[in-house]
Amino acid sequence: MWGLILPALVGSALAGALSGLLGVCALRLRLASVGFAMAHAAFAGAALGLLVPVPPLLLSLLFALGVAALLGPVVEFTRLPAEVVLGVSFPLTMALGFVFLALAPGEAFGAPALSLLWGSLLGVGWRDVALLAGVLLGSGGLLLLFRREISSVLLDRRLAEEAGIPARPYLWLILFLIAAAVAVCLRLVGGMLIYSLLMLPASAASQLIYDMKKLFFLTPIFGGLAALGGFAASWSLDLPLGASIALVAACGFTLASLASPKRRRPKPT
Repeated sequence: MWGLILPALVGSALAGALSGLLGVCALRLRLASVGFAMAHAAFAGAALGLLVPVPPLLLSLLFALGVAALLGPVVEFTRLPAEVVLGVSFPLTMALGFVFLALAPGEAFGAPALSLLWGSLLGVGWRDVALLAGVLLGSGGLLLLFRREISSVLLDRRLAEEAGIPARPYLWLILFLIAAAVAVCLRLVGGMLIYSLLMLPASAASQLIYDMKKLFFLTPIFGGLAALGGFAASWSLDLPLGASIALVAACGFTLASLASPKRRRPKPT
């Protein structure tokens, strides 16, 4: 039994930490829709992997990276806000995902398809854990290496550019890291709910602290705890893993909001 539980348990903790870490970037950039846009792009790629002889993980990564790569050029071409472009990509990739599932051989919504939607404890092995650990270490290393530039861009892109920091390459780096995180977490959390793990721990931590450095430290802990709590609920109650993680993360956000020092600040007169 432990051969099944242990890799899924470790993978859940790593997925929560990774999603929480990069959720800070999405939250600070005010790109809440980047989470569900890339999640559903990854879902569409993984669904295509059920149809063609290409690994679903590779296709989910390519689809998510494709959304990240196209965001900047499409925003410049259409002159629409990034949130609007991401909102347009969401129904497109979602529709493609369901079309691929309908065309896949066998039952359209069998176990493999449902695991893409809601996440699953089954099938998570040490290879997946190693991949999650690699993406987490790589993302953390890049954020640490370029911490001054990335922190400046996250605080205020315009001021960063005035200070001589080229904001665009760092924004693309952040988007690519988010895309990679979404793709590798897809099997555990599922395409429908990975957005919750990306945004809720970061939102909960932001209710308690203001400092950027502390936020980057606390949010992966919140994400890991939400994922482990969801794992426990999924295992004991026989619930979908992604849904369990989302509910635990939502409870964490609610508690953080109730305890937030921001609620105790005096209102301006």
